[in-house]
Amino acid sequence: MVKLDKSENTEFIEKSINYLEATGFENIKADMEGYEKPKSYSRKGAGDKITPDIVAIKNGRKYFFDISLKSEKPRLLKSKWLFLDTLSRMNSNRFRIITTKGHYKFTDMMLEDINLSNKEPIKI
Repeated sequence: MVKLDKSENTEFIEKSINYLEATGFENIKADMEGYEKPKSYSRKGAGDKITPDIVAIKNGRKYFFDISLKSEKPRLLKSKWLFLDTLSRMNSNRFRIITTKGHYKFTDMMLEDINLSNKEPIKI
């Protein structure tokens, strides 16, 4: 999720965290108040910071989660997903996308645009 959308959708982030806790994830870090903030990564050229929405551990493996909701800035979201996918593959971690009803088609189109169609979004 892009930083602009995070303030409007804190309720869905909370719902996603509850879902992850129920499925056995632990040591959950989230980019919102009340939780430890995950590590941010800086882009050299643009100076932007990329922070995964949720980072959690299950069975000793780190998972990066990003929440997919319709966005005004799909290009920024695509570059964030590509970066997180590359980062997770470099370190033998996992990258997953969480979405909800009304956003499935948007998410599938975005994943297809950046050739990540092998990713199956978690539908909450």
